[in-house]
Amino acid sequence: MAALMGSKTLTARCAILSPLVIRVINRSWKRTCSLKPDYQGIPAPQQEISKEFLNEHFEGSDSETLGTVIRCMTLYNDFITPDEETTLLKEIETQFKRLRYESSHWDDAIHGYREVERKSWSPPCDVILQRIRTTAFSSDAAQIPHVHCLDLKEDGHIKPHVDSVRFCGDTIAGLSLLTPSVMRLVHEKHKERWVKILLKRRSLYVMTRTARYDYTHEILPNEQSIFKSTPVKKTRRISVMCRKEPS
Repeated sequence: MAALMGSKTLTARCAILSPLVIRVINRSWKRTCSLKPDYQGIPAPQQEISKEFLNEHFEGSDSETLGTVIRCMTLYNDFITPDEETTLLKEIETQFKRLRYESSHWDDAIHGYREVERKSWSPPCDVILQRIRTTAFSSDAAQIPHVHCLDLKEDGHIKPHVDSVRFCGDTIAGLSLLTPSVMRLVHEKHKERWVKILLKRRSLYVMTRTARYDYTHEILPNEQSIFKSTPVKKTRRISVMCRKEPS
């Protein structure tokens, strides 16, 4: 997960699906949301997805909060294949091999973790990472060339935080490896407003706008990792993140 981040005025309009709007995509990589031309950094138009998919992956304190967050989140199930996951893991593990797990991050946002930033990748991994970038960002978006890889222990977790504009821009894409997990977003000023997102293994999320700036986000520890009354067991988790340059 990226370091702490701030805000920029952005506009978008989504097509309505029942009372709510969602931009969630399966491996077909079709898009669900039509964005205005003045929105920089997110590729254009997306199509609607089923309410069933929304119900399977998103849970909120109320319909208004849920609607607000899903306008700023895109979720891709099975974005990579098991073989592609293995390819990425083999290369990432060589980077982590000599690093020990840290108990606490410098900003106290992450516990039980290791992390690396990497710019150069083998051709097979580079193909996968380029697919993430093409999916998450417009062709003219300024992107951070280094990929952030975060290794979270089974008993590790990411505490609530808001990412800083000093470290990355208005959009971040995160690929989840090895395990499912539950991400929770909580409104900074209205703590009773929250959304949980079920991040399945090999899924990709793209987070923008209000979800990035007005809500804290976190990966829940196992004792709190519950989605719609069902415990979600998180084992060791590696996330691979691509980000836009700070504005």
